[in-house]
Amino acid sequence: MSAPTDNDSFPPGLNNAYWFAVFNALSFQIVLSSPMVLYAKSLGASATVLGIITGMMPLLVIFQIPAAQYVSRVGYKRFVYAGWGTRVMFIFVMALVPITYAFLNPTTRLALLLMLLFGFNLSRGISSAGWLPWITSLVPPAVRGKYLARDAGWQNLASFGVFVLAAFCLGKNPHPWQFALLFLFSAAMGATSLTFLKRIPESATPDVVRSSNIAVPWREMLRYAPFRKLLRMVVAWSAAYGGMTVFTVSFLKVKVAMPEGTILLVNSVSFLGGLSSLWFLGSRLDHLGSKPVLTFSFVAWLFIAAGWALLAGKLWTPWLSLILVLQVLMGLCAALVSMSNTRLAMAVVPVMGRNHFFAIYSVLANVSLGLAPILWGLFIDAVGTQERAWLGFQWNRYSIFFATVALVLVIAIALARDLEEPEAASMEKLLKEILIQSPQRVLVRLWPR
Repeated sequence: MSAPTDNDSFPPGLNNAYWFAVFNALSFQIVLSSPMVLYAKSLGASATVLGIITGMMPLLVIFQIPAAQYVSRVGYKRFVYAGWGTRVMFIFVMALVPITYAFLNPTTRLALLLMLLFGFNLSRGISSAGWLPWITSLVPPAVRGKYLARDAGWQNLASFGVFVLAAFCLGKNPHPWQFALLFLFSAAMGATSLTFLKRIPESATPDVVRSSNIAVPWREMLRYAPFRKLLRMVVAWSAAYGGMTVFTVSFLKVKVAMPEGTILLVNSVSFLGGLSSLWFLGSRLDHLGSKPVLTFSFVAWLFIAAGWALLAGKLWTPWLSLILVLQVLMGLCAALVSMSNTRLAMAVVPVMGRNHFFAIYSVLANVSLGLAPILWGLFIDAVGTQERAWLGFQWNRYSIFFATVALVLVIAIALARDLEEPEAASMEKLLKEILIQSPQRVLVRLWPR
């Protein structure tokens, strides 16, 4: 893989941020995603426990609020590096948990795993207070969309690779040592990412921000209309999306009876969808704006949730090709939403108080993203094994879950339409750009001369 290169508009050394994203994705996708869910499931974890594992990372971002005041004093790079280094140490310890099967029962191993995940996510939650302000201060406003698209592209490519690796590592009936090997690989990749994190240029913090002792006006920040509307929309999106990844994995394992290796291969396809966002949107996010992209993505997510509901309700047969299509669309639309949300936050957050604005944004987004899988898990466990058939549709815990997610997405669409972004393009321009102009450019390039 050749090194990612930057446009002249980017500051020197920013290519290290892309390499950091690559190795960071090779690490965290194992510890925070489907491989960890499958290991917890092998230990007998319920839907509620799976929700806790998935929601722990975003929930602990709440510690950005008290941490924000120290970021400027310590410096962006030192603050983030310290937190990322601490969490890598927790991964090395996690790699030992699966091989304790000889003297620890599954319940004890699951409890130990939850404790280590808490420490991992706590260190990440604190240190992440410095990441967005750091990158926002480094990347010029005119090319932030381009940077985010490239960053998402590299992350999704690395995530696809690590999921394929995990699938072949685990196979059909994985033994504990296979999970241990996978977690050890995650730790090694996390350690490697630190070398590139250290090479990202530092950004000078304004003296007025570094030395200010004025009380933080949290209430006034929340009253700032463009920021308040963004927060409402992000909370709605997090509530809908929060349980989709973990409970599609659970659905495929429980209802479709897919083996672990196949589930990971199926999940890896979603990162190809995320990678395609680089072609789908690319640098166009900077002149189209976030608002129309968010509206378009939420509508697409509404159809995705409906598709999963039809599968769970047994109106559609769970063909592999159909599941793969849904996974690709999930990856694509999740990447579009993530890029658009981050870019819009960068645009509406004022320079003064940037650290605290981003802390509020990250905390509310992540707390709702963390609570969502826990609440959805409780909801799924509460429905239990009850099933009712109506008009050929099977109402069970998974079909009810996906249908309810679709209703939440309707709310997210309405809130996205109310966002304030003066320079955003219309939905008509977005559709023309994506559906008409982009395919024409591709055909012109491919047409023989």
